[in-house]
Amino acid sequence: MKRVLTEQSGTRTTSTRSTSVDAGALAQELRSAIRGEVRFDDGSRALYATDSSNYRQVPIGVVIPRDVEDVVSTIAACYRFGAPILARGGGTSLAGQCCNVAVVLDFSKYMNNILAIDPANKVARVQPGIVLDHLRTAAERYHLTFGPDPATHSQCTLGGMIGNNSCGTHSIMAGMTSENIEELEILTFDGLRMRVGSTSDEEIARIIGEGGRRGEIYAGLKALRDKYANVIRTRFPNLPRRVSGYNLDQLLPENGFHVARALVGTEGTCVTVLEATTRLVHSPPARSLLVLGYADAYLAADHVPQIMAHGPIGLEGFDRRLVENMRKKHLQLDNIALLPEGGGWLLVEFGGETRQEAEDRARVLAEELRRAMNAPSMKLCTELQEAARIWSVRETGLGASVFVPGEPHGWEGWEDAAVPPAKLGSYLRDLWKLMDRYGYISAMYGHFGQGCVHTRINFDLTTNDGIKKFRSFMEEAADIVVGYGGSISGEHGDGQSRAELLPKMYGPELVQAFREFKTIWDPDKRMNPGKVVDPYRMDENLRLGTAYNPPQLRTHFKFPDDQGSFSTATLRCVGVGKCRRTEGGTMCPSYMVTREEEHSTRGRARLLFEMLQSDPLKNNWRSESVKEALDLCLACKGCKGDCPVNVDMATYKAEFLSHYYQGRLRRRSSYTMGLIYWWARVASRMPGIANFFTHAPLFNNVAKLMAGVAPQREMPVFAPQPFKEWFHKRGSRNTGQPGVILWPDTFNNYLHPETAKAAVEVLEAAGYQVEVPEQSLCCGRPLYDHGMLTTAKWLLRQILETLGPQIAEGVPIVGLEPSCVAVFRDELLNFFPNDENAWRLSKQTFLLSEFLATKVPDFHPPKLHRKALVHGHCHQKAIMRMKADEEVLKKLGLDFEILDSGCCGMAGAFGFEKEHYDVSIKCGERVLLPAVRSAASDTLIIANGFSCQEQIAQTTERRALHLAQVIQMAMHEGDSETAGAFPETKYVTQAAHRSLSSMPIALGAGAVLLIGAAVMWMLRKRKWR
Repeated sequence: MKRVLTEQSGTRTTSTRSTSVDAGALAQELRSAIRGEVRFDDGSRALYATDSSNYRQVPIGVVIPRDVEDVVSTIAACYRFGAPILARGGGTSLAGQCCNVAVVLDFSKYMNNILAIDPANKVARVQPGIVLDHLRTAAERYHLTFGPDPATHSQCTLGGMIGNNSCGTHSIMAGMTSENIEELEILTFDGLRMRVGSTSDEEIARIIGEGGRRGEIYAGLKALRDKYANVIRTRFPNLPRRVSGYNLDQLLPENGFHVARALVGTEGTCVTVLEATTRLVHSPPARSLLVLGYADAYLAADHVPQIMAHGPIGLEGFDRRLVENMRKKHLQLDNIALLPEGGGWLLVEFGGETRQEAEDRARVLAEELRRAMNAPSMKLCTELQEAARIWSVRETGLGASVFVPGEPHGWEGWEDAAVPPAKLGSYLRDLWKLMDRYGYISAMYGHFGQGCVHTRINFDLTTNDGIKKFRSFMEEAADIVVGYGGSISGEHGDGQSRAELLPKMYGPELVQAFREFKTIWDPDKRMNPGKVVDPYRMDENLRLGTAYNPPQLRTHFKFPDDQGSFSTATLRCVGVGKCRRTEGGTMCPSYMVTREEEHSTRGRARLLFEMLQSDPLKNNWRSESVKEALDLCLACKGCKGDCPVNVDMATYKAEFLSHYYQGRLRRRSSYTMGLIYWWARVASRMPGIANFFTHAPLFNNVAKLMAGVAPQREMPVFAPQPFKEWFHKRGSRNTGQPGVILWPDTFNNYLHPETAKAAVEVLEAAGYQVEVPEQSLCCGRPLYDHGMLTTAKWLLRQILETLGPQIAEGVPIVGLEPSCVAVFRDELLNFFPNDENAWRLSKQTFLLSEFLATKVPDFHPPKLHRKALVHGHCHQKAIMRMKADEEVLKKLGLDFEILDSGCCGMAGAFGFEKEHYDVSIKCGERVLLPAVRSAASDTLIIANGFSCQEQIAQTTERRALHLAQVIQMAMHEGDSETAGAFPETKYVTQAAHRSLSSMPIALGAGAVLLIGAAVMWMLRKRKWR
C-alpha cells in the first residue's frame, strides 16, 4: 500500500508538499521490529488527525511504543522509508503542532513512568508520557513540585510540555518549562541517541573534537551561537512568557550553552525526547487567596505590577463577559456568587509555611490597596473550600467561552499572546479595539501576573471571506503585540497557527537562525515538518475550511443545544482532553482503565466528526471504527457533567447505534437486558420459575449464555411480589394531603420493591398522599444503551399521554432510580424540545432528595448516628448533581463521605455483558469497591442506582442502601446509638433469602422454551428499533 501523502488547506485540496511513503511496507516492518502497537488502519489515522487546534492532517499511521527500544526501532524504520515523525503526548496542543502527515508516536499509554525522584537535589527523572499531576503528586511527598501547571495539568504529559514550553498559573513561582529542565535524553531522526544539558566550553571543545554525528551537531550549535549571539541578545523580548520561536538564547555563554533548554519548545521539529530530568521546586504547604474586583478587566490589568511587587505565587484574572457566559450556561452559579463586586477580577494567591503566614501576606496587600484611590472590592478566602470554589470559576474559563447560548462559536487562533505585565492593560485595550473593528467578541481570562491572556474569538473559518478576515486580524494583532515588546505565543506555542507570524516578532535574520538550528538536528526535514520553521500558512490544513460541508443526517434526537444538528454536535469537542484524566471525576471511565485514545470522550467525538468527513472513514452510520470506539462507552453521562463543553457521548452513542443496527440483528443482550421492562413483566407472573432457571446450577449458565451475560455475574433476582401490586393492595393513605406520584421504575418495581416501599413510608411521613400509576409505564432507560430509540420515544410519548392530566395539574413526580429521573431531565427534552408537556414533566420530576430538600424543607426525620460511605450514580452526578443528597444526609446527622469514585462500572447492562465484564470490574476496582471493602462493618453503604447496588453486591460482602432506606432506618432506629455489623441486613432483601422455586423441571423447561420462542419471534420481526 503506497500512500501519497498530501496536505490539506482551507479547501482541503492542495498537494504542494506531497511525498510518497509505502505505508503498508512500513507498517509490516514496524510490526516485526517493535513490541508496541502499530496502527495504520483508517480508524486510528482518523483518531489522530487533529489536536485541540483549528487544524487537521491525517497521519500515515500511529505507533504506541512500549519502551525506548521501540522508539529507536520505529524512528530507524521511518528513516529508511523517509516517513516524517510526530511525537505526541496528551494531544492538547492548540496551535496545530500535534497533527501532521507523519507517523505519530503516542507516548502516553506505556512510557509514562517516574524513573526516579531525588528530593535532596530537587530533581526527577521521567518518561515523556508521564502525566503532570502524577509527577506533582509524587513530588508533594517531599514538599516539592514541578512548577509549570497549565490548565490541562490533570491530563497533559511532560513530553508535550517540553515540546510546547508550557507554563501555567504557578509559572510565576517557577518559570516556564524551559527553566525547569536540567537534562534530556534525545533521539535524532538519523538515529543518534544522546543526553544533553548545560555544557561548559571545555566540554563543547571535547565533544567537537571527538567528531562523529554528535561532534557535528555541537560544532553546528556553537557556530550558530557565535554567528547570531548579538542579534539574539537584542531581538529576543525580555518578558516572563516568551514561548514563540526557538530558545536560541539558551545557547549563549551566560546561559551555560544549555542544549536541553534550547530544545524545549521546539514542538518535535528537531528531536524526539526519550527521557527528561526535571527541576523540582519547593511547594508552599499553605496557601491563601485574595480576590479583587475592579470596574473592568483593563483596570485590573493596570494594577498587576503593584500586586506582583508583593510576591504572589499565582495571579490570574478574568472579565465580566466570562462571568456572564457562565450565567447563560448555568455554570458555577453558586461559586460566582462568591466573587466581590466588579467587572474584572484578579485572583491573587500567596504561599507560606503556615496558613497564618500566607494570609498575613494577603492582608498586607489588601491594606495597601485599601489606602489607594478607587480601591477594588476585596474578599480574603479564609476557608480552603471557599478558595477552591473560586478557583473553579477561573478553571471554567474554556467551558464558559465556547458554545454560549445565542452567540457564535469561538475558536482558538489568537488565544495566548503575552506582553510585559506592566503593559498588559494598554495591550488589552488596543486588542479589544481591534476586535471591535473586526466585529469579533470574546471573553478574556488568563495569567495576568505574567501578561498572558486567553481569548476564544468568533472567527468564521468556513467561508472564503471569513478566512481572509481571520488572516488579516491575526496579522494586525501580531503587530500590536510586537509593538508592546511581547510574544505572539505566551503559552501554547507556534505550531501552524502562529509560526507564519514569527518574522514580525524576530525579523528575517533570526528566523533564518531558527531554520539553521532545525537543520543541524534534522537535515532531512522529517521531524514534524511544516511547524515553526518553513511553516504551513495559518489558513492551510484547516479542520473546517471552505470545503467543510458535512451531511445533515436525519436523527431521532433533535439536538436543541446544537442548532438541531448532529454535525454541529460533533464540533462540540474542543480537544482539551479532560476526558483523559486517570483519576478524579466521572469522565471517562473507559479511558481510565484502558488509557486508549479511542476509548476517551475526545477520541469518540473526533471519530464521529471524521465519520461525517468520509475521508479516511467511510460508511457514515455503518462505520466499524466508530462502532468499535463506542463499544466501551458506558453511557455514564460523565462527559455531559465533567466535560468543559458538555459533550454528551451517551446521546451520540444511542443515536449512532440506532442507525448502525437499522435492519440488522443486535447482540443478544440487547434483546434481553435492553428489553428488561417487558421481560420483568413476564417474570413477575412467575418469579419462582424465573429465579429457578436464572440461578439453579446448570440452568443459570444456560440462561446467562442465552442472555449474553458474563458467566462471572449473578442474574438479578425477581421479587415475589412487585411493588405496584403491593401498593395497590395496600391502598393509598394521607387522603386529602398534597399528592405526589412515586415513579415505579422497572428495577424498584420488580427487583428491589423494598426501596419503593421505604420511599412510600418516607413521603407519607412528610405529609403527602402517594400515588402510583395503575398503567404499566416505563421511561425506556435501558433502551438507550442499545440504540432502540424508536421504542424509547414511543414509551415517552405514552407517558406524556397517560399522565397528561397530572402533568397539567403540576403534580410532582418522585423517582428513585437516578437514571430514570435523568431520562425525564435529559432525553425527554432532546426528543421533544418543543413539547410544553415534556418541559412540564421535566421540571416537576425530582429525585427523592431533591423533593425533600426543595418541597418539604421542614421535614426533619430523627437523627441517625452512623457513619456512611456514599457513591453517587453517574447520571445523578452529571444531570441532577449531589447537592440535595448532601443536604438530606446532613439533616440526618450522618457522618458521611461522598466518594470521588467515578463510575461503578456496571452501568446498566454494560457490566453484565460478557464482552465488557473485565472493563466493568476494572472501573469498580479503581475506587469504589476497595473503599467498600475497607469500610467498617457498621458503616452504611449508600448508593441510589440499581446498577451501582448490583456491582457492590456482586463483588463485595456488603449491600448498598438507597437514600429512602436510610431515611426509613432513621425513622425506625433514630434513637439507637449502635448500629451493629451489616446494618443494611434488615432493609434489603438478600438474594439468598429469595427462595428459588422447586417447580418441576418440566414446567420450568416449558416456560424457558416459550420465552425462547418469543425471543426468536421478536428477532425475526426485528420490531425493536
